[in-house]
Amino acid sequence: MKPEFETDVVVVGAGNAAMCAALSAREHGARVIVLERAPFKERGGNSAFTAGAMRFAYNGLEDLMKVVTDLTEEEIANTDFGSYPAETFFEDMCRVTQNRTDPELADLLVRKSLETMIWLKGKKVRFAPIYGRQAFKVDGKFKFWGGLTIEVVGGGPGLVNQLHETAEKEGITVMYDSQAVELIHDDRGVHGVVIKQNGVTKRVAAKAVVLASGGFQANTEMRTKYLGPNWDIAKVRGTRYNTGDGIRMALKIGASPAGNWSGCHAVGWDLNAPEFGDLAVGDGFQKHSYPFGIMVNAKGVRFVDEGADFRNYTYAKYGRVILEQEGHFAWQIFDQKVVHLLRDEYRIKQVTKVRANTLEELAYKLEGVDPEGFLRYIHEYNKAVRTDIPFNPNIKDGRCTVGLAVPKSNWANTIDQGPFEAYAVTCGITFTFGGLRVDTNLEVKDTSYKSIPGLYAAGELVGGLFYHNYPGGTGLMAGSTFGKIAGANAAKFAQKSR
Repeated sequence: MKPEFETDVVVVGAGNAAMCAALSAREHGARVIVLERAPFKERGGNSAFTAGAMRFAYNGLEDLMKVVTDLTEEEIANTDFGSYPAETFFEDMCRVTQNRTDPELADLLVRKSLETMIWLKGKKVRFAPIYGRQAFKVDGKFKFWGGLTIEVVGGGPGLVNQLHETAEKEGITVMYDSQAVELIHDDRGVHGVVIKQNGVTKRVAAKAVVLASGGFQANTEMRTKYLGPNWDIAKVRGTRYNTGDGIRMALKIGASPAGNWSGCHAVGWDLNAPEFGDLAVGDGFQKHSYPFGIMVNAKGVRFVDEGADFRNYTYAKYGRVILEQEGHFAWQIFDQKVVHLLRDEYRIKQVTKVRANTLEELAYKLEGVDPEGFLRYIHEYNKAVRTDIPFNPNIKDGRCTVGLAVPKSNWANTIDQGPFEAYAVTCGITFTFGGLRVDTNLEVKDTSYKSIPGLYAAGELVGGLFYHNYPGGTGLMAGSTFGKIAGANAAKFAQKSR
């Protein structure tokens, strides 16, 4: 049967990883078709829902200025950008994944991260310091913390639009409403993709395929099967189209699964957010200022150490802990000493919030919470705070609690200065950690650990990089880095195939 479309490289997906693969393949001389399951207005997969932070290794201001070329003299003078050496990045990857991350993949990500950021800048992606979310002003100077300094101008939507605009200029074809349903393959490898385009089955012949269509977080059945009970009721932070198609197609032809299939990136998400992400709100449903307050469950007690580490290193695992609580919810509580530190997401209109002048009034406004249990606990908590230790939001300040069953290790403040604010959260799943086994060329391996000729992968569906947890900003960086490598190698494979 003659295929309806023919090209050198076909990329499945149209988010950050996919578009980086497409641009890289085009850069290496390949004709490229991109398949986007979503319609035009919902293009970009999960990338369109992110805040746009990118974690990469840099040794100081000189490296940063290779990425952000328009820093003003005032910004430079009033900011401590610090450094984030490759060794620290690699150590963070090992630490937060409990030393389970694939060391070769992690090393590749770290080593190529700055180079990839510079490459993205060359593709017209614009970057800026994350002043609003990653730096606090102390003694008249902004100081960045947690190894996360730079974001895409315009956030996730800005990244998607900038990549697509560059792709259009470079002659890359993007086909919308085109769901990949099957890989065309034989004993010699993969030769294209069968798609459903507006309900009509068609074939796209290609010399190489890059799978970059995300994880299975929007697939209720797969979530419950692999993540476990209650995951069917988790909110999906991003796109409704990431249902594991790329993973399923590859496994069907003998690809090897890899990584943490029972694990995922999951955060505290507004209790009344919709089932799937809303592009109009974007990442605003997240609630990530919990290190400066406390979180209580239905019994009115804390259940997690909100100050265990910088938010960047805990937020992606605390969604799971919230889901495990009675009723699958929690309330984040802040007093007037810290409300000025709350991120912008706490000020959106679509927020589940209560406010009270006294703790007694607050206790009866926390829907689903035992008020008496909460009042008993909050007094116990306040007595346990080491107020003799100075509070500093820019460092792990050691301001802790003493004698509590669940300690707070840093940023512990008494909850005693009204008016009080509380925000209801549940679990919002971002992406799943299990996926396909790849090597450092991003070639997909079969169950005998041999490369499947012509098949590459990038983005969320790469397995083996994240386990249990995740350092903030690493997802977009991994997608860009691995997408760039996958696209280049797919193009080289296609050239050989000619």
